[in-house]
This record gives sequence, structure tokens and C-alpha cells, in this order.
Amino acid sequence: MHRMRAAATFLLLLLAFACPAAAHSNRPVASGSGLGFPSASHGELLVLSAYRAEILALARSVVETDPDFRRLMNYAAIEFSYCGWGLAPGAISDESSPFNECSHAYLSAERALLLHMRGMPSVADRAGELASRIDADMVQHGASLIGCVYSGEGFNTADFVTPHWENIWTHAPSAVTAGAAIVFGVVLSAACLVPWPVMRRRMKSS
Repeated sequence: MHRMRAAATFLLLLLAFACPAAAHSNRPVASGSGLGFPSASHGELLVLSAYRAEILALARSVVETDPDFRRLMNYAAIEFSYCGWGLAPGAISDESSPFNECSHAYLSAERALLLHMRGMPSVADRAGELASRIDADMVQHGASLIGCVYSGEGFNTADFVTPHWENIWTHAPSAVTAGAAIVFGVVLSAACLVPWPVMRRRMKSS
């Protein structure tokens, strides 16, 4: 019974990772609903990632909200989870990463969120100050001049972007990470399938 439960749990985990890729397209499609916003350039993405914590902390302090604020906030949070919580190697810095487009999506949404907060009374001054600091940093690094294939792409809160799973094995850092995750999953599932007393005996005898 325990072995069946462990096997079922492992299967569900595999399905959980597979389902998002099937449920949404990699690239946004034209949508009549939702809120549209432009993509940050590749250089801007690198700067925005350094200010992400400040942008979200400011958003959490908002007293009043409106539909556009909630759409952008929810979209950014969902995209961040779809994009592996920012843990994929080279997701932001490497244009060839399967996670680069979805990184553009959530960071561009957070930039749009910051710009929107400049018009919200409870945080307008702080949002303006933060936006000015980010702009100055971007100018200093020439961020707007550094582009990539996703720099001119628009996004919409009704259209989610998932990683390009089909390119995982052609992107070396992602392939290594995925391979390590698979090995870890196999070892973990094997450990769950072998009763603990049996494992202890094997460990003692080795």
C-alpha cells in the first residue's frame, strides 16, 4: 500500500510539471480581454530584477486597490511561479534560456505595476521615487540599448507565458539542472518505495 501511494505521488508530481506546458502557449496570443503592457528590453530586465523586491514590497503596502492593480499583481505572481520562481540558471541574463521569455513577462508586469502605482494616492510619492531610481540606473547602464528577441514583445494579463520546455535539453545550464532534478526525483521515489527498516539494514551493511 505504501509503495502504491509513493508511486502515485511521484506520478502526480510529474503531471503537475507537465500540465502547465499543455494548458498555456509559450507565446502570448492576441486577446480582447485583460490588460496589455509592453515588454522590457533585455538590458532593462537585468536592472528590474535588482529592484524586484522593492517593487513588490511597495505593492504590498498599497491601501487602496483597483482592477488594473490587481490584474498586474496577480499576473506577475502567476508568471513568476510558471517561470520556476526565478531559480532557472540564466533565466534573466541568457536570451537563449527556455525561461527568458517568461522572465520578460513577470518582470515587465512588475514594471507596469510600479508605473501604475505612481497614480495611487497611498504610494504615489514612493512609487515615483523608486521609478526615478530605476530609470537613473537604467540610463547609467545603457539598459534600453540592450535588446533581445523578446524586447519588442507585448504581454497581456489574459495570456500567460510558459517556459519553452522543448528547448530545455538544447540549453546546457537548463539541461544540467533538469537532469539533476530527474536524478533527485528518482532517488527520492526509490527511497519512498523501499521500507525504512530495509533501507537502514542496507545502509548498515554498506
